[in-house]
Amino acid sequence: AEYMGGAVALAEATIRACDSRAGLPSSFKFLYELDLPIRTKIEIIATEIYGAASVKFEPLAEKRIKMYEKQGFGRLPICMAKTHLSFSSDATKKGRPTGFVLPIRDIRASVGAGFLFPLVGTMPTIPGLPTRPVFYDMDIDPETGAVI
Repeated sequence: AEYMGGAVALAEATIRACDSRAGLPSSFKFLYELDLPIRTKIEIIATEIYGAASVKFEPLAEKRIKMYEKQGFGRLPICMAKTHLSFSSDATKKGRPTGFVLPIRDIRASVGAGFLFPLVGTMPTIPGLPTRPVFYDMDIDPETGAVI
């Protein structure tokens, strides 16, 4: 209970910060216009933020772009899924490399959250979780202490 004071103080400071902005216009803006095609938004992020010379869209990514635009999701913002170790797709290229080609393997949609996320290079994604947690099927053998 003694540690709660810090959490409460942080929450109160956050509320004050939010309240102090109430009624003021937000200065937030996207790097690109939301009306631009999906491909163009990705290219802007790749070249202006990451330092890429160009973007290579693999066939699956091209297919997804067409599908999402046809379904009316083309105006969604982009959230790139890539390694955190480099601005490129190559984790060994440190700093801000330039002149590289950024490979887009696939593009997925988080429509409920309101964004599209291109998968850069070999970036893995976490598989979905089951509806019934696996721990329900685990137990401990009281005689041996082994997890079964």
